[in-house]
Amino acid sequence: MKVFTQFISAFILLCSFSTLAFTPTASQIEQFKKLPKSQQEALAKQYGVDISTITGANQSNEENDKEEKSTIGERPEKEEEDLTDEERFKPKTDELKPYGYELFAGEPTTFMPNENAAVPDTYIVGAGDQLKINFYGKESDSFNVTVDREGRINIPDLSPVEVAGLTFAEIKELIKVKVEQEVIGVKAFVSLGQLRSMRILVLGEAYKPGSYSVSSLTTVSHALFVSGGVSDIASLRNIQVKRAGKVITNFDLYDLLIKGDSSNDIVLKSGDVVFVPPVGAQVRVEGLVKRPAIFELKKGETAKQLLTMAGGLKPGAYAKNAVVERFNFDRKEVLSVDFSKSQINYIPQDGDRIRFNSISAQYQNSISLIGAVARPGNYQWYQGKRISDVLKSVRGDLLPQADLSYGLVIREININGDIEAHQFDVAQAIIKNPENNLTLKANDKIIVFSRFEEKEAEKSALANMALSQEQQEQQLKAEQWHTYQQKEFEKYIGINQEEEFIFEENKALTLAEMSKRKAKEEAELELKPEDYALFSRHNLLAPLIAKFKQQASVNQAIQLVEINGNVTFPGVYPLMIGGEVRDLVTAAGGLLESAYVKQAEITRIVENDGSKIEHLRLDLESAMRGDLQSNITLQSKDSINVFAIPNWQENVKVELKGELKFPGVYTIRRGETLTELLERAGGFSEFAEQKAAVFTRASIKEQEQEQLARLSTELRRDIASKSFQNSVSSNSLSYDEMNKLLNDLASVEAVGRLVIDLPLIVENKQNLVLQDGDILYVPSKRDSISVIGEVNYSTSHLYKSGVTLEDYIDLSGGLKDRADEDSIYIIKANGSVKIPAKGGWFAANDPTELEAGDTIVIPMDASHMDKLTLWSTATQIVYQLGVAVAAITNI
Repeated sequence: MKVFTQFISAFILLCSFSTLAFTPTASQIEQFKKLPKSQQEALAKQYGVDISTITGANQSNEENDKEEKSTIGERPEKEEEDLTDEERFKPKTDELKPYGYELFAGEPTTFMPNENAAVPDTYIVGAGDQLKINFYGKESDSFNVTVDREGRINIPDLSPVEVAGLTFAEIKELIKVKVEQEVIGVKAFVSLGQLRSMRILVLGEAYKPGSYSVSSLTTVSHALFVSGGVSDIASLRNIQVKRAGKVITNFDLYDLLIKGDSSNDIVLKSGDVVFVPPVGAQVRVEGLVKRPAIFELKKGETAKQLLTMAGGLKPGAYAKNAVVERFNFDRKEVLSVDFSKSQINYIPQDGDRIRFNSISAQYQNSISLIGAVARPGNYQWYQGKRISDVLKSVRGDLLPQADLSYGLVIREININGDIEAHQFDVAQAIIKNPENNLTLKANDKIIVFSRFEEKEAEKSALANMALSQEQQEQQLKAEQWHTYQQKEFEKYIGINQEEEFIFEENKALTLAEMSKRKAKEEAELELKPEDYALFSRHNLLAPLIAKFKQQASVNQAIQLVEINGNVTFPGVYPLMIGGEVRDLVTAAGGLLESAYVKQAEITRIVENDGSKIEHLRLDLESAMRGDLQSNITLQSKDSINVFAIPNWQENVKVELKGELKFPGVYTIRRGETLTELLERAGGFSEFAEQKAAVFTRASIKEQEQEQLARLSTELRRDIASKSFQNSVSSNSLSYDEMNKLLNDLASVEAVGRLVIDLPLIVENKQNLVLQDGDILYVPSKRDSISVIGEVNYSTSHLYKSGVTLEDYIDLSGGLKDRADEDSIYIIKANGSVKIPAKGGWFAANDPTELEAGDTIVIPMDASHMDKLTLWSTATQIVYQLGVAVAAITNI
């Protein structure tokens, strides 16, 4: 409420000002001054009143309203035209800068003394200082008195007081006592008003050397700021203050910047000279220090003091071998200095360059966990630590896709960085089985693989598991870590790119082995690198295989083996320490259902004669059980071939459709015939038309599709190569017709029909062995004849005995002009093609020439197409496929 009242009073006051109705009293002015500055300015602007007429010309000196203005601005940068060619085109780099100079990277904006600083009690009052004295008690009054040149102040109604040379605290006490003695019942309050200004000189390597008028509170550091700082070659360690020709102090700015010590930052007096000499000895400190920069050294300063200036070393710095580059007369030399000792045997010199490099990125006394684990990374190693101390539970420490049967421990065995592989069963290691719970050594790498090789198969399996959000986050973190750790792991084993393992080029191979290898290479080409699961054997083993190949030598055979045939993941694997046949089979994901366990073969290169190969037979079933007599210890470059069960076939299925008693999909045995399958299906229904049956086979469909593609390509090429310079006859095909036929041919999908005589097969007079994917379509009885091709109206007609081929063509509107009358043929219901009898052209002497379900085809005459014989072939294929598709569609 009080503030509101003040506001109303000020409002009335301003209105009075604007109308010049009366002159405001002192109390009204004081009331206006108590308002916030924003309200004062708003009211003055609204009513057009000059605020200085109310607050007085000296309001800027009032503490509540006075705003400190910066005396330092940004230094101007060099103009483009002022730059040298070297400065203009020099690459921008993070170069080291001299320490402390950025503090003065400004430009002086004003030379006026700063009046806002708090005045300490130790301030020495001198001529020109203003004192504010307020009386209170029996009398209230205020006075602004200035110390005259004689060092005295004159307080009204009181005798003069000598104050020159006294501190502010002493003057306050002196005036209080004097007032109490000379004016009864009145006490005094003393404060400093406007301070005296003085002139000093800032010389030497100052940015703007010269004479400056500054406040009597100015210190050495403030004088440097007022002059804009220092130049690029100024010394920060030996700034001198001279008074009457004598150096009274040396100011070391490093003490202020590094230690916070301002003891030498003295208050200047009028006539003082601040002299900035050129920089002294400088040393560059770079690398893994907390404050890399160029430091100025005083004479006698040690390496430890220099390191303190740089803020000390970072944790990753290699202090035992710091590199020092030094100019030694006419040459440059390099020193190695151990900064880790208490006594550093190094004395810094001008121009030295000290570089602290990082320690090795490899961990010491640690183990790494890589692959399909929940928390991959580096873990502490201690003597006696085992795998079960790292992997403690299946659900807690492994990802859902982890292969519990196969894991590797990769161990460095010598100073050259050579490695060896130790295989273990992950699940058995977790339950602390002694054989698999291996004792770890420092810097071992534990690798856990995914049980999937293809990325899509892994994603599908994980999707069906309905993982929780936490498990999904673990998957993402493991993938991110693996991306980083894979590079670190490759550095650890000394491999920087993936290399493919290949056996010796001069190795003698049998035809069977060459065929087997070719099949394997073709299978590998089916998957692209991005198609493999992140933790697949392909991805995790690739750097290991490359490393084993790299470390092979005359004295050390390559530690790789191969397994092919009926295993889950055939390929090349590291030869594990003490590895046997069952270990390699386990590494390959185990045996497939089709594997023949009674016998397997190992192909081995004789050690003493690399060109000689021997084949070892073994009982695979006994070897997988761990029978010592059957198991064989593997050697370098051994290749195991796991055979398939003789006459083994996968789940082979054949489909029966149409008029059968029990149509459907049937699983057949190898060598089963169509006759035997029809007996299993119960035979035909009473409506079946055996003669019109359609039989399709997948392998024939592939052949037909290739033939259609090849025919379409050849036809387009022949048309393009023909010359169209001769005029085209009126009965020639137009461009649109040709293009439509070519497009139709290119878009036709093959059926894969195999022409069979089903009645003969049923009577067991023909034998048809079934294959996987075969389909038999048995339609119902037919009662129509179809006419297609170059007739005026392609349609179907009701079959009537005795009606000739010519009659059916006439019923379809007759032949078109471009019909080839000499090439008319009949597609029988079973898919076979029959040429009509020539007895009296179109005479039907043969009663079986036309039967229900047949199709009469009138092809196009291709002779008018510049003898493009492919047209005839193309149209025949299209017609035949169309008939087959129509027959299947109607079932």
